[in-house]
Amino acid sequence: MAITLKSRDELEVMAEAGRLLTEVLAEVEAAVRPGVTTRELDRIARKAIAKRGAKPAFLGYHGFPAVICASKNDVVVHGIPDEEPLKEGDLLSIDVGLFYKGYAADMARTYPIGAVSAEAERLVRVTEEAFWKALDAAQVGNRVGDVAAAVQAHVEAAGFWVVREFVGHGIGARFHEDPQVPNYGRPGTGPKLRPGMVLAIEPMVTLHPAPVVVLEDGWTATAGRGNLAAHYENTVAITEDGPRLLTGIL
Repeated sequence: MAITLKSRDELEVMAEAGRLLTEVLAEVEAAVRPGVTTRELDRIARKAIAKRGAKPAFLGYHGFPAVICASKNDVVVHGIPDEEPLKEGDLLSIDVGLFYKGYAADMARTYPIGAVSAEAERLVRVTEEAFWKALDAAQVGNRVGDVAAAVQAHVEAAGFWVVREFVGHGIGARFHEDPQVPNYGRPGTGPKLRPGMVLAIEPMVTLHPAPVVVLEDGWTATAGRGNLAAHYENTVAITEDGPRLLTGIL
């Protein structure tokens, strides 16, 4: 496993990339409402990235056809934007990434569309909480398994299911780097966290235990009809002073 440690200068560039990506997602979020299409949200993201002098990370990546992943309801990740209007009661997960000055940033959020069920609201809240539990564990000297176990413990205590088929990852000059960062595991296992590591930590959670299946388009990953999913992600640098959020900060 070749984990790339970033220098202080590289981390500053990644922090700038993360700030720009946070601005981009804020522009997209402002347009999220019943009646809007995910294709329109994708167009907003494309323009927002371009006007900041950055490049979309997802567009064309292994053939992905859009700037954002727009995953509705039972779709966990990699939903392809389309022309179907969002409906009151939907959940929409938006995952977006960019490259700036040669370095990547990655983040995701799940949005309730209008009024949603209490169960859906709790799923979104617990998924975000799981990220913050993971962040607390992302300390120099801990291991990737400590981060993973923190997510799993919080999600399962709430009665929800941690997705096994997709995981977080290292990030830097390449969008996906070592190490993989699962959302389940045992404390004290996996690579040791060292200053200069940068991780995309991203809890992915479903209402019920189920395998995630990729549909015929080769991208859309669903947990099954009626099995709502939520996703919360930030890019995080490991430092001697504790974990540093590189996205989610304006």
